[in-house]
Amino acid sequence: MMDEARLALALVPGVGAVRFSALLERFDTPDGALSAPFELLRTVPGIPIEVAEAIRDADRGAARCALARLSELGGTLLHQGELGFPPALAEIPDPPLCLFALGNLQLLDRPAVAIVGSRDHSHYGAEVCRALARAAADAGLVVVSGMARGLDAVAHTGALDASGGTIGVLGNGLGVIYPLSNRLLYQRVMERGLLLTEFPPGQRPGAGSFPRRNRLISGLARVTVVVEAAIASGAQQTVACAQSQGREVMAVPGPITSPVSAGTNGLIRDGAAPLLELADLLSHFPEIAFVKGHPPAEPGILAPVEGRIVNALWAGPRRLEELVDASDAPVTEALDALSSLELTGRIRQREGGLYQLSTSGLFT
Repeated sequence: MMDEARLALALVPGVGAVRFSALLERFDTPDGALSAPFELLRTVPGIPIEVAEAIRDADRGAARCALARLSELGGTLLHQGELGFPPALAEIPDPPLCLFALGNLQLLDRPAVAIVGSRDHSHYGAEVCRALARAAADAGLVVVSGMARGLDAVAHTGALDASGGTIGVLGNGLGVIYPLSNRLLYQRVMERGLLLTEFPPGQRPGAGSFPRRNRLISGLARVTVVVEAAIASGAQQTVACAQSQGREVMAVPGPITSPVSAGTNGLIRDGAAPLLELADLLSHFPEIAFVKGHPPAEPGILAPVEGRIVNALWAGPRRLEELVDASDAPVTEALDALSSLELTGRIRQREGGLYQLSTSGLFT
């Protein structure tokens, strides 16, 4: 009964963390608030008339059904302020009052990185995202994303393929697979990762579902990485959430001619840290620096000449003479740097004498 009343109050539209606390301060328990006369509800500071009406009309039956469905699915209800609720989410603006979880709850106790990006991504974006997610998972980080099609799905899959942990934050309730193309991914994350949502089981996604989901994606993670994003995109919304939460934002540079890299390149121009290699990310996670043999992360791990060549290649494939010019170094020194970058797998030469970044070696 306690869970039922608490959930019924938490699901009332307009009752957030601040109003929930105000109601408990006045009525001691969720049941007391739900049973309070309308006139008394109107006297609680910060409770406007429309919220008081919604509390008066709260559907305890819906809460009871949600708990029953959650039990059928094998899930868990996490309440803010109670054991098991992720501390990182308790600190954010507009924290969720409760969370429905299905899978490995221990993942909530581990350091996490959010990896997000465009639904309509490029081949380059998919390669980088997959390599980054695998490397992050292999280093011991939990990969958080939004279970959307596109790069979200690539990030989850990359982490799972590396036998790592991943958290899929849903914009709908458990038991609803959206989009349907992610059916197999949903099953894999449920079995080997964690599905998390603030929407009750069975609830379909709505117009405001995904912006609310985005604040949880960034809130769970110490760092949010945007792989590819157009100027106006859901990934950019997640960035705004991360910034409002005081979280670190990193972006993967892309070709300046690519519309799906316009957003990430703009983020870097406006102050976001560029992600050029795994060390850039791991510098924010000193506690896992030695996990699975990774050395401590140090910025600027590339030599200056190598760094200038890599930066030139972020805009797309280049010929040898272009890279020599971009290196701003004597020819012999530039050639030595190119050889070193090829040997370490950071770049590769393709047909026609063009050099390009090798995503298979970017984050190893």
